[in-house]
Amino acid sequence: MTTAEAFLLGLLTAMFLTAAVFFLRFWKETRDRFFLTFAGSFFVEGVSRVALLFVDRPSQPHSIIYVIRMLASLLIVWAILQKNYGKSR
Repeated sequence: MTTAEAFLLGLLTAMFLTAAVFFLRFWKETRDRFFLTFAGSFFVEGVSRVALLFVDRPSQPHSIIYVIRMLASLLIVWAILQKNYGKSR
C-alpha cells in the first residue's frame, strides 16, 4: 500500500467517524433510534476502512470486508424503513 492510499483511507475513516459522532449527538438530543442506527452504521464503515490498512493487498477483494460494508448499508436501510413504517417512539 502506498502512502497516498494509506492517507486516503485515514481521511475516509476520519470522515465516517465524524459523521458517527454527529449522529450520536443528534441521538443524545432527541433519543430517536434513527440517529443511533445511523451512528452505528457510520462507525462500522469507519472501522472497516481501518481494517483495510492491515490487509496485505487491499486492491484485491476480501469478501469479509464487503460483507461488513453491506451490513452497515443494510442497517441504514433498516433504519429508514423502521422510521417510515414502524412504530414511532
